Amino acid sequence: MSTAAPAASGSVLADLLPASTAARARVRDVALVVGGAVLTGLAAQLSIPVHGSPVPVTGQTFAALLVGTSLGARRGFASLTLYAAAGVAGLPWFSEGASGWSMPSFGYILGMIVAATAVGALARRGADRTVARTALTMLVGSALIYAVGVPYLAVSAHLSASQAVSLGLRPYLLGDALKAALAMTALPTAWRLTR
Repeated sequence: MSTAAPAASGSVLADLLPASTAARARVRDVALVVGGAVLTGLAAQLSIPVHGSPVPVTGQTFAALLVGTSLGARRGFASLTLYAAAGVAGLPWFSEGASGWSMPSFGYILGMIVAATAVGALARRGADRTVARTALTMLVGSALIYAVGVPYLAVSAHLSASQAVSLGLRPYLLGDALKAALAMTALPTAWRLTR
């Protein structure tokens, strides 16, 4: 029995990896979940401080959206939850080698769990197959990250809503546009190559 799905509607890129039995499919899925968490942790180390803001520009948001889109909602949720849980437990793989949950930027990590789940669900409906749909998917994912991260920043750093937007949203929009452009190229290209 093959548990690899064909490249059809309802599948995500990770479904194309073959597994000849249900047990092998479970092993594959665990490896994908762990690999997605590790990728996000590595991407978080690509960090550039932003003057005046406690939130650096990192590669982890791109990794989180890529993991969610490639793995699908359940595996994406599991992967980003593992990333967050390991960091809270003390693994220093949040941005700038941080760990724990008391940092003002932790809300963005929680937002990444929500975003990975949402973009994974959208990808399962074919939202990563074309440039335009991938762009919309990345926009939705980024908006969800900010929807959790900015209010968390405001509360944890005792900022007003406008201060939180100035420090936790505006400086990152150009970088997010560049990350979305990269995803708009990578994901549809990956689907074309599978054909």
